Amino acid sequence: MQTTFAFLLGLWPAAALAALTTSITFHIPASHLLADPWRLPPSTHATLTSLRVAASVPLTTTNTLVFHNVSAGSYLVDVHSPTHAFMPIRLDVAPDAAADGQALRVEAWETYRGNDWGNKGEAIPLSDGRFEVRALGPKGYFSERSTFSVLTILKNPMILLGLVSMAIFIGMPKLVENMDPEMREEWEKNQKSNPMNNILSGGGQQQANPMGNFDMAAFLAGQKKDDNGGSKR
Repeated sequence: MQTTFAFLLGLWPAAALAALTTSITFHIPASHLLADPWRLPPSTHATLTSLRVAASVPLTTTNTLVFHNVSAGSYLVDVHSPTHAFMPIRLDVAPDAAADGQALRVEAWETYRGNDWGNKGEAIPLSDGRFEVRALGPKGYFSERSTFSVLTILKNPMILLGLVSMAIFIGMPKLVENMDPEMREEWEKNQKSNPMNNILSGGGQQQANPMGNFDMAAFLAGQKKDDNGGSKR
């Protein structure tokens, strides 16, 4: 009898802690990413999940989401909406040491998908008895089709290089025609003395090609060519 009484007495703090519950309110404020929260679809709702608890509440007309009877534990809060995405929240509910364990203390942090649970993000302060949920922006279900633009073609380096070459090809003869006669004569003289002109025009004495008299068939047959042009083994 004494053993049973001691066992029940040991379970009393755990039962009292489990009986402690609280209500937690989240609010969706207006921001530059969500200018009018009142236009969110009626299907917008929030979920509060842990290993043993799963709860869901709808969005109220005052843009709040209220969870009732939340006991001590660590939870993940997600706001689901067809039109906008919201930052996930980590929620910790624990006994308040200042109240001798007779009340619960609630703390919230922003978190990320795939992040370590022990790695807490930015803390969310409690304002007017509620936590604010930050909107990440509107959801995009379709990719925008790319449009044709002439500027896109002009930004191509090859197109720009071709346009510059065309401008030089068309503009240089006109510049030469408008040159001063003395300056034009000097320019033509410099062009004639330029060695690159002889190379481009095929002028100048071409060197003999040492491979011109090479006989591939004789080489493969193992024959050597003598100085007189004949072949010998």
